[in-house]
Amino acid sequence: MTQIHSTALVSPKAEIADDVVIGPHTIIEDGVVIGKGTQIASSVLLATGAVIGNNVKISHGAVIGTLPQDLKFGGEQTRAIIGDNTVIREYVTINRGTKAHGEASVGANCMIMAYAHVAHDCIIGNNVIMANSVNLAGHVEVEDFAILGGVLPVHQFVKIGAHCMIGGGFRVQQDICPYALVGGYPLKVVGLNAIGLKRRGFALDSIKRLEKTFKLLFFSGLNTSQALERIAQEVEPGQEVEHILSFIGRSNRGIVK
Repeated sequence: MTQIHSTALVSPKAEIADDVVIGPHTIIEDGVVIGKGTQIASSVLLATGAVIGNNVKISHGAVIGTLPQDLKFGGEQTRAIIGDNTVIREYVTINRGTKAHGEASVGANCMIMAYAHVAHDCIIGNNVIMANSVNLAGHVEVEDFAILGGVLPVHQFVKIGAHCMIGGGFRVQQDICPYALVGGYPLKVVGLNAIGLKRRGFALDSIKRLEKTFKLLFFSGLNTSQALERIAQEVEPGQEVEHILSFIGRSNRGIVK
């Protein structure tokens, strides 16, 4: 049975599934969609365009679906989507999309920690962890299982690859290669995120191929084009290596080396 606190303001035009809990002083605007089993704490704002999945937990003071902070936004109808089983902690802000993409989205099973910001048209994959006060500018893409340390500003249009880990407190201005461990001033790849890959059950052969790929790409003194040629010649093909090559091929800002 849905539980709505007496002080909450819930639009009759919102779509609310069974077993949803809505806390005191929370505001749910017209057109909001909330999936079953979702728990919404006190003083949350779900603005028009917010689409919340099943079994999501939204903490005190979070704001989801508000207008993009983009001067090009023309009032078009867009969305902010939160996937199933994701946790949104205190005072997180997630804007909806613009006509460029139509939505901002956070995938399933994510943890978005306190005071993080997800700007317009960002695409966040599944099983992503964003620590406290991560700030994503517009059009940022974060692939599955990425971990972003606290107090990270991420430049607009940056792509962050799957299974990477970025240390806290650094500035991300270029794309981050999948599977990388990244940190330092200036930001650089310090190695393969081998511990994270082992914890997620990657096969030893896959990790060895990635280690050889990383050695050529980041620690050989070759430029990126030369390294890619050597990888094609010397590294046994595999899904993870192909993912890296595809990611670099799609990079517009260049990758952190």
